[in-house]
Amino acid sequence: MLETSARLLRLLSLLQTPRDWTGAELAERLGVSGRTVRTDVKRLRSLGYPVLATRGAVGGYRLGAGAALPPLLLDDEEAVAVTISLRTATGGAIAGIEEASLRALAKLEQVLPSRLRRRVNTLQTYTVPVPRDSAGPTVDPTVLTTLATVCRDRERLRFDYHDHAGAATLRTVEPYRLVNWGRRWYLLAWDLDRRDWRTFRVDRLQPRTPTGPRFTLRDLPDDVAAYVSRRVSAAAWRYRTEVTVHAPASIVADRISPAVGTVEPVDECTCVLHTGADTVETLGVYLGQLGEDFHVTGPPELLAHLRRLANRYAQATT
Repeated sequence: MLETSARLLRLLSLLQTPRDWTGAELAERLGVSGRTVRTDVKRLRSLGYPVLATRGAVGGYRLGAGAALPPLLLDDEEAVAVTISLRTATGGAIAGIEEASLRALAKLEQVLPSRLRRRVNTLQTYTVPVPRDSAGPTVDPTVLTTLATVCRDRERLRFDYHDHAGAATLRTVEPYRLVNWGRRWYLLAWDLDRRDWRTFRVDRLQPRTPTGPRFTLRDLPDDVAAYVSRRVSAAAWRYRTEVTVHAPASIVADRISPAVGTVEPVDECTCVLHTGADTVETLGVYLGQLGEDFHVTGPPELLAHLRRLANRYAQATT
């Protein structure tokens, strides 16, 4: 039989799983009587853990949400995952999160067993992060929670928005989703003035209060992440092109990321790839990865680059 303190920890660990436990099941797992289970549940409640009980012929227990955050029990893999996530978050794009992440990380690493601390330190030592742009965009966590709340409550939102050129406009939208892409956060919303879906950089908007009336939900794009990535990529492209690919649209679509472009079928054996990139060199890589015959008509910079590639590859095989 487990000692009282060890038994309480074991009971707490069981209750933290997302399910209901009957008193008999807990008694069997802990090797104690039902009366002892009830006594231990009272002890956990006195320590601040919101253990909820259901009445009935069988009855049961589960851990609910409390007014304050009690201590949590993590297994080895969970502890390692949380530690690594906190270390990653210290360089995040949400303003103010770095300090909170460092405080939580210090508390967690202080109580990690040596075997887990060694695993985490080994991963940290032999991992080389790509330096992040210190001048990159950051978002206010209060703005994020405000946007998430109006998405949940289906309330219209007005906000001041600055585009990439710095021009300010007042927008009125029906907000639907927040999308995180690297260091940037985007709001996907239905723009009431333009009567179309729009994506907005969260770091460029400032919500106005109070929020508007509730709205009726519209059908979202089939794949929100893919839709936003296409819109965001297209907005940043310096070079654009339409490529006729001599292959079925389904095959080409499977070989490219939604962020690269969109595929439009022409017939069973031909499609058009609408794509772009900041450099013609990147476009050349995209086209080379298609693995199919294609025809390009522009822009002139891309045509010149492909001719140089063709000559270089031809010389390499002679």
